[in-house]
Amino acid sequence: MDFPPLTDSHCHLGSHKFSPDELPGVIEAAHDSGVHRLITLATNLDDIPGNLAIAERFDNVFACVGIHPCDVSETPDDYLDALRDYASHPKVAAIGETGLDYYHPAPEGWSEEDYQQRQRALLHQHFQLAGELDLNVVIHTRDRKGDASFSDALALFEPFSSRVQALFHCFPGPAHQVDRVLQLGGLVSFTGIATFKNAEDVLAAARHAPAGSLMVETDSPYLAPVPHRGKRCEPAYASHTARCLAEAREESLNEFATHTEDTVKKFFRLK
Repeated sequence: MDFPPLTDSHCHLGSHKFSPDELPGVIEAAHDSGVHRLITLATNLDDIPGNLAIAERFDNVFACVGIHPCDVSETPDDYLDALRDYASHPKVAAIGETGLDYYHPAPEGWSEEDYQQRQRALLHQHFQLAGELDLNVVIHTRDRKGDASFSDALALFEPFSSRVQALFHCFPGPAHQVDRVLQLGGLVSFTGIATFKNAEDVLAAARHAPAGSLMVETDSPYLAPVPHRGKRCEPAYASHTARCLAEAREESLNEFATHTEDTVKKFFRLK
């Protein structure tokens, strides 16, 4: 290991693409590559127990619990009591993955307007819960064009920004959007997209983000970085993205790992 340990700040170990039997090997491979801690995120109520069980099984895995915006149509109106109970688990490190997704079309029986309003309502409730429980929130935003989901998420974040921090994961750039997050005290994190050939906006955003405002993630099993692009992504691959980001920022791996680890520990309330 040629730099301090990293955290994969966003992965989905409960995905069907990871079988329970192979998780010890996946986590060992991450450790061997310098990734000593993993944050696994649930995306709906059914997904939460499996992610909590993984966090209980492995000392170096922590979980986040929330409703992904693409799952709001299947989420019962009374979900919040169950989510609150899950969030009290000692291995829960934040609320999420939640947010707004205006990229995917509304499911059958829903209008675009109703679907997006449902997402906004649940995101607001996630912020309320985070404030109640003294936790932070991991945000997903995605648009077909423009930045409407990003702008709407920021607007929902603003009233809570004095007591809750929001992490905008898989940040796409461009650089000036980082400032909009930082103005509210938020953070950004970067995936293997940073290693792709067409990653100019992502790298510009990573260069623009000051130390203390960014993290590295895999979003595994998705978005495998070069040289593994096209394969199932794994937490071990966070080291590839870290090297790419450190080089873009003209930092040593030691510098990059040190300040991103400090940011991880503060955001996720880790000792």
